[in-house]
Amino acid sequence: MKLGIVGLPNVGKSTLFNAITNAGAEAANYPFCTIEPNVGVVTVPDKRLDVLEKMYNPKKKIYATIEFYDIAGLVKGASKGEGLGNKFLSHIREVESIVHVVRCFEDENVVHVEGSVDPIRDIETINLELILSDVEVLERRIERTNKAAKGGDKKAKEEVSIMEKVKVHLEAGKPVRTLEVTDEEKEIIKGLFLITSKPVLYVANVSEDDLISGNMENEYVKRVQEYAKEENSEVIVVSAKIEEELSSLEEEEKAEMLNEYGIAEPGLHKLIHASYKLLGLLSFLTAGSDEVRAWTIKQGTKAPQAAGKIHTDIERGFIRAEVISYDKLIECGSEVAAKEKGYYRLEGKEYVMQDGDIVLFRFNV
Repeated sequence: MKLGIVGLPNVGKSTLFNAITNAGAEAANYPFCTIEPNVGVVTVPDKRLDVLEKMYNPKKKIYATIEFYDIAGLVKGASKGEGLGNKFLSHIREVESIVHVVRCFEDENVVHVEGSVDPIRDIETINLELILSDVEVLERRIERTNKAAKGGDKKAKEEVSIMEKVKVHLEAGKPVRTLEVTDEEKEIIKGLFLITSKPVLYVANVSEDDLISGNMENEYVKRVQEYAKEENSEVIVVSAKIEEELSSLEEEEKAEMLNEYGIAEPGLHKLIHASYKLLGLLSFLTAGSDEVRAWTIKQGTKAPQAAGKIHTDIERGFIRAEVISYDKLIECGSEVAAKEKGYYRLEGKEYVMQDGDIVLFRFNV
């Protein structure tokens, strides 16, 4: 899973990226500090693997991972090449979801590129640049497809009609993700790789004082939440500064600091949970003496396609899946006890995977 972290300069984007990935990207107090996207790979925290490790004593424990891309700070005119706009826009097309960091704190020591704090204006500045970039891409695509349509290609004619519908929506200043479409239209739009069709998770970056005092929903945050609600996007609240402090601590010290501040979980965990929800993802598990491992798949994935995440040969030669839910296995305390109670099931090609399924795939190639 690749997530692109975006935001105007000096909203706390690179500070947050550094904190969650410990990657040490430069986080200076001026625009265009980040040129090429920094990439950080983080493991998805999953306590179930820690429990399975004690049960199976494997040689390896492998968590699922997420790649975060810290993409250059964006300014007005980016779609026309202002600042590092064009570089930014090419990088963001490669990610599955956008993490949009929005400044929701006052600090006279941190320059704001627009001279004042206004999260909705900031969101709309970036959205507009992404919309303009998508319009440009669409215009070129419509022009090409029109030639085929004029040659009598029926499918091309339908595609042009859908693209024109999308273009009207974009020109009204609305991102593609807010456009109501049929399943058939959705498939065609997916193939256009438009930036504004990607789901967005807004990260409201608040001050340390706000987070510690429990005032996590200041007026700025409330405005972001209202905005996100209108487009069915998610919002989480973090303090990039606190995340930065946490990232330099050992696990025990981290737990103490979270406890002291009355914070339930680090921002990274919030970010991962919200991203999984936004993208409709879940984890299934494999466990044995060699390794215990988590695998990320889309909700609704059937057993053979889940097997394909491990190896294409397993999908190709899929026979059946031996499945037990994590909760049932832990309740029994061992594989042997779970088998005695009949909790292991044999599932076929139509079985839809569930979060926490522990699976052994049988196959023959």
